Amino acid sequence: MTGKILIVEDDPAVREMLVSSLERGGFDTTAASDAMQASEKLREAPPELILLDWMLPQVSGVEWARKLKGDEATREIPIILLTARGEEEDKVRGFECGADDYVTKPFSPRELSARIKAVLRRTAPASADDPVEVDGLLLDPVSHRVTGNGQTLEMGPTEFRLLRFFMTHRERVFTRAQLLDHVWGTNVYVEERTVDVHIRRLRKTLAETGHEYLVQTVRGAGYRFSEQA
Repeated sequence: MTGKILIVEDDPAVREMLVSSLERGGFDTTAASDAMQASEKLREAPPELILLDWMLPQVSGVEWARKLKGDEATREIPIILLTARGEEEDKVRGFECGADDYVTKPFSPRELSARIKAVLRRTAPASADDPVEVDGLLLDPVSHRVTGNGQTLEMGPTEFRLLRFFMTHRERVFTRAQLLDHVWGTNVYVEERTVDVHIRRLRKTLAETGHEYLVQTVRGAGYRFSEQA
């Protein structure tokens, strides 16, 4: 099996289709019709990823995702939101609640399977001491060095932590508030605009080796680290 997936979908026909197609793709699935049932299944056996419908009865998928991301026991479980909402504002809401990806209905089973595998690859735990490399940009947490195409890049400790967080959480959009929590810590009071200052400094340093394009601004949402434009 490729990974254990918890499917949370209130429509029986769609739920059955998802279970069937994902199991044919090699995934181990379990399914729930609402957030309450999903919470029980999550306690029984934590999944590697949650496939979550936006429109659920009683508690919406977005509300439940926000609750999971706020709980230390479940915050690291990746979430893909399924929704018929395709507007930019809705996508921003989805990412702000902590979702790792966003798939708009209708979608093909092949596309969904590929998106799940991509998220699982991105969120796979790595050793805290392992070097991270993206498109010729190499960060070594042990030596505390960053090189671009073999050239050493000098940067401050905050920019280093910011870059390390980005490189280990690729392709995901983070709001300024989320970056403050992850990089600066929840016990430190820093204004959100401080994030923009350090992003500019980081991009200026990365520009020395042509890697500034990796740190992308997502209009109305925040920032993303990606090799894709």
